[in-house]
Amino acid sequence: MFKKLSKIFNIILDILFPRFCLSCRKEGDWICSNCLSTIDILEYEYCPFCMQRVSEQDICIKHQNKNLDKLFFAVSYKNFLIKKAIKKFKYPPFLRELTPYFCYLIISHFLLIKNKTILENNVLLIPVPISSFKKRWRGYNQSEEIAKQLSTSLKVPILINNLIKIKKTRPQSNLSRIERMENIKNVFKVKNALEIQDKRIFLVDDVFTTGATMEECARVLKNAGAKNVFGVVIAREEIN
Repeated sequence: MFKKLSKIFNIILDILFPRFCLSCRKEGDWICSNCLSTIDILEYEYCPFCMQRVSEQDICIKHQNKNLDKLFFAVSYKNFLIKKAIKKFKYPPFLRELTPYFCYLIISHFLLIKNKTILENNVLLIPVPISSFKKRWRGYNQSEEIAKQLSTSLKVPILINNLIKIKKTRPQSNLSRIERMENIKNVFKVKNALEIQDKRIFLVDDVFTTGATMEECARVLKNAGAKNVFGVVIAREEIN
């Protein structure tokens, strides 16, 4: 009965608030199948800090001292449609319904590079936490939404509310690389280290810019006993 009522409610919403593709404005989906097919999904793995191509087994020698072992990113943030979609996902009108489209891109990336690490045993998905204020403002944690969808689609365990944010920070988008690193220092905490002991963590976020946030999260997770920390994002900004 509930499912039937939910279906009717969704039909009414579609009538009152029709969806139009964010690119071509065709009615029906937020990103229509034609526009989705034009997005270039990356077919290789790269070092998150210098964009050196690496293989499935390797990490970048130049940045092997970093806490973030590797970054998986599906597309370039230079893509106009991706940039527009992510902004509407994180800011008004808060299009939470874009989550499946983003997860499609991430999973397609894993399939293209033929990396099955995320499907191995001893793996956990953990979303990058945000402040309680920002979660109330948005209504959700965008990273958590992506992680939940990936968990359901890939049948990979997810751990929420163990890695938490304990300090308020300034918006990272307005800061320089050095300022971002200082801004994010010591703002994350692991509540229960036993849950991540010897685990291979896939840390989920939306966009990778300088890597300051993910690197700090990875440091905290490794200090708590994580074996590896890999980043997973929709898109990565270009390195200047």
